[in-house]
Amino acid sequence: MRVPVSWLREFVDVPAEATAEDIQAALVRVGLEEEAVHRAELSGPIVVGQVLEFADEPQSNGKTIRWCQVDVSANGERDIRGIVCGAHNFLVGDKVVVSLPGAVLPGPFPISARKTYGHVSDGMIASARELGLGDEHDGILRLTEIGLDPETGLDAVALLGLDDYAFEVNVTPDRGYALSIRGIAREYSNSTGAAFRDPAHTPTVTAIARTATTETFPVTVHDEAPVRGRVGCSAFVTRVVTGIDASRPTPAWMITRLKLAGVRSISLAVDITNYVMFELGQPIHGYDLDKLTGGITVRRAAPGERITTLDDATRTLHPEDLLITDESGPIGLAGVMGGAATEISDATTSVLIEAANFDPVSIARTARRHRLQSEASKRFERGVDPLVADAAAARVAELLVELGGGTLAPTGSRLYTAAEPTPITLRDGFIASIMGVAYSDDEVRGSLEAIGCTVDRVEGGVLATPPSWRPDLSDEPTLAEEVARIVGYDRIPNVLPVAPPGRGLTRAQKLRRAAATVLAAGGATEIQAYPFLSEATHRRFSDDAPAVRLANPLDGEEPLLRRTLLPGLVAAARRNLSRGLTDLALFEVGTVFLPDAGVSYGSGPLPVGNARPDDSRLAELNGSIPPQSWHVAALFLGDRIQKQPGIRPVSASLADAITAAQQLSLALAVPIRIEQGNHTAMHPGRTAEIFVGDSVVGVAGELLPALSEELDLPRVVAAFELDLDALIEHGRREVSTTPIVGFPAATQDLSLVVPADVPAADVLRAVVEGAGDLLEDARLIDDYRGTGVAENTKSLTFALRFRGQDRTLTAAEASDAKLAGVAVAVERFGATLRE
Repeated sequence: MRVPVSWLREFVDVPAEATAEDIQAALVRVGLEEEAVHRAELSGPIVVGQVLEFADEPQSNGKTIRWCQVDVSANGERDIRGIVCGAHNFLVGDKVVVSLPGAVLPGPFPISARKTYGHVSDGMIASARELGLGDEHDGILRLTEIGLDPETGLDAVALLGLDDYAFEVNVTPDRGYALSIRGIAREYSNSTGAAFRDPAHTPTVTAIARTATTETFPVTVHDEAPVRGRVGCSAFVTRVVTGIDASRPTPAWMITRLKLAGVRSISLAVDITNYVMFELGQPIHGYDLDKLTGGITVRRAAPGERITTLDDATRTLHPEDLLITDESGPIGLAGVMGGAATEISDATTSVLIEAANFDPVSIARTARRHRLQSEASKRFERGVDPLVADAAAARVAELLVELGGGTLAPTGSRLYTAAEPTPITLRDGFIASIMGVAYSDDEVRGSLEAIGCTVDRVEGGVLATPPSWRPDLSDEPTLAEEVARIVGYDRIPNVLPVAPPGRGLTRAQKLRRAAATVLAAGGATEIQAYPFLSEATHRRFSDDAPAVRLANPLDGEEPLLRRTLLPGLVAAARRNLSRGLTDLALFEVGTVFLPDAGVSYGSGPLPVGNARPDDSRLAELNGSIPPQSWHVAALFLGDRIQKQPGIRPVSASLADAITAAQQLSLALAVPIRIEQGNHTAMHPGRTAEIFVGDSVVGVAGELLPALSEELDLPRVVAAFELDLDALIEHGRREVSTTPIVGFPAATQDLSLVVPADVPAADVLRAVVEGAGDLLEDARLIDDYRGTGVAENTKSLTFALRFRGQDRTLTAAEASDAKLAGVAVAVERFGATLRE
């Protein structure tokens, strides 16, 4: 929320010497986080001038400039400046804004005296856009057009309110009332004790709000499909202002405040509705009364119904969408955006003002469904004061009469069905039991009354009725938080609790951290990816495996929960590659969601209230959660070893993925076996399955080249993924050690020719099984296919190391053990010794 300081000062006594940083510091004390300070990007001599005369001078480029004489005299000293201007929308005698040499306009754009078109231009006559007052750049700003006739030489920055500045605070979702000047002023008052003046209760606003309407404008609320049983509209107030002068511009002070608040100026009537929204927190919508057909009905959309909104987008509606309609059909997406059919235009002279209150859940769903986040929806989905609608409609009417020259018509309506706030009992001692601070009765009462509660003493505590603008106050803990906030967080002791004995990380937690440490120590960078996937991404990496579909996803294009960590790693790699990082090693330790086919998860109502559900209900709730397993995955691309003097670069490959998986298995004390395998997203000839015993616990490989090309990745992208829960389950709880043997080893190489389709791992396993206990280590060192080896066969060379535990082996003993291994390989695969 951006808050112009001059606007804030209207409703709370801020000391004249207080800076934006001082105000932010005061708001931090009551829980509003500071964000930034926004100041106008202009400085220097920017003054009011009057055009005395000008001459039109055609140029060779086809353009006609005006050589102007502009009076900027001040304090009785005559000062006439010659200025070149390319605009033609002003007349002799017009008052304009002149940026003199030394001034700096937003951009930054410094102004100096310079020669152009044959003249020395001693300054610049400024447009509204050049001053930061709006987007219009059709010509220079004529002060008479915005109702100003100041003296020449006057400081135009102060005249137009361009010396104002704004500060920004972060408003949490539960404090929607703070999305208004009214709410921020109240919180500043709570923090400093400064006098607060409620803009909803000024004499003029109150008088208009109490003025009875003698002609009723027909409004009907018809909601047969409430969201979660809550009716979509609880308040609907209308007022009518006629006879508006459509030619009247928005005053400069309002344009400046809206710009500082983050909104551009559109037209007087629209600007007023936005201004009141920021001032009171109540979104307002204005309709061109002459474009309405009959009365207004608030209802849910019919299936397939469509509306064209103010952004000129035609939207197909959902039956949950709440609509504003007239006899012609939909004219607004309630609480989100108005319709184009009744839009206020430059010719509008009669305006129907709407100030309504809509259900937060319904508005939030509609805004997300249509990807249409607006200032109105941002406030409605956080909760708007249902009792401020009267005042807001009256405030808009007041400004349309004052600034637009309109007349308040006797037509209007007032519909209210909002329930009264429910009183909450706050027991004596409850706050101290959860905050660790003993607050006095006066502090409790004073804090609750400061936030707007009505407080009555009852036996054993107080009965507090929350104000209408605080729908988040629903129970004792929320009231306790408010007392702690208003009295001051500094009263809460800073004490580190002592952990109970026997607690700490579980074995699984320790091993998950160990897995992350191993990968990080190997040079990989840990990431945390979003667990949501699109349909297409799910198919790329999980084929037709079932996935959990979210009922209300954050992004409608990514409604599925991941079954694998690989898509997140690939997305992170793409993002880093786009930023010029070409050598990457990324890993993630996280959960995946593995639903059983045909099972519906998340069905059934959630428990309500503060009572703990019974064991059967908890079991039912736990059963509605899809199985979640911890996985670990890593991705490698680019150069594993970068080019250096005397060293050639080494590219990442399948070997890096397999090596990383093996290092993890050693760290977790889990023996793994690697065999040829397949995966829907990986190269069929460059993929391995990883086993623990007879169970597949992971995969390692290189992405399909076609997939890498489709995703703008390098051709070779290596990755692995392991079921970390399975590894931890199979891991040895006690780490065994092998004693060091002092007898020398006997090493021999073995080359076997086998059919090309026989996995090397199977041959190695046969050799190890046959060689017996004397074989200490065996590994594949070569896979040869070519000259000297028959077609459709391959030569596998293994390095074997033999050692006796109690003696020095003879060459004959090592050879006999080797041949025993060869015999098993011959029996199983028809292997032959390579000559």
